[in-house]
Amino acid sequence: MSRITLGQYYPADSPVHRLDPRVKLLATIAFVTALLFVTEWLGLTLAAVGLGLFIYISRVPPGFLFRGLRMIFFVVSFAMLLNIFLTPGENIIFSVGFLRVTTEGIYRALLMASRLVLLVVGSSLLTLTTSPIKLTDGIEALLRPTPLPAHDIAIMMTIALRMIPTLAEETDKIIKAQKARGADFNGGPIKRVRAFLPILVPLFVSSFKRADELATAMEARCYRGGAGRTKLSPLQMRNTDWLGLMIATLFCAGLILTRFI
Repeated sequence: MSRITLGQYYPADSPVHRLDPRVKLLATIAFVTALLFVTEWLGLTLAAVGLGLFIYISRVPPGFLFRGLRMIFFVVSFAMLLNIFLTPGENIIFSVGFLRVTTEGIYRALLMASRLVLLVVGSSLLTLTTSPIKLTDGIEALLRPTPLPAHDIAIMMTIALRMIPTLAEETDKIIKAQKARGADFNGGPIKRVRAFLPILVPLFVSSFKRADELATAMEARCYRGGAGRTKLSPLQMRNTDWLGLMIATLFCAGLILTRFI
């Protein structure tokens, strides 16, 4: 559980960390959208190279970033199996009943797995290079022109992201406590699921307790939402932010254009 990187912040002094949070949010949304249009290896290779360059500039250790991929191993494996067995094709490798494994299915499965990995890494890079406070300010600034309650939505999303590593750490503590009492988490899938059921009750109790403590702390500090609130450091776009936004826009546009090449 300690391998979860989504929602964590890695402090460093890099050009990516210093970018305006609105630029990073828009760049992440554009990157995710562009990946949905990519259907060939050319686009995925370009996306991987560009993302690797951003990781290098951000000074986030690649090992720290990619260790979170172990948590989506089941999702990626399941998506690959679905594409391998359910994708029709002419070049059949072998068949079992109505299930057929084709070269087209394997090709599509590898594309899908690569796209999922890039999506997770790109999303994780946003939270790793943006502090929760700046992330809240960025989401609120982007939602302010809309009729939606910008501040409330921003604070809820930020708290949710921030609680992911906290709940993972709490789950790890409960598992260690259960192991110290003789619980066995090894064995087949059914046995492991049964062993994890007793963890859910203390985890839910701890989660509700943390939520109640957070609500009490916010009320004690007279928190009343975004109405009438001022900011110590208001967001201001600099030349480097506009340059970063332009680079991200051109990069994502290039990814989409690879579909028509």
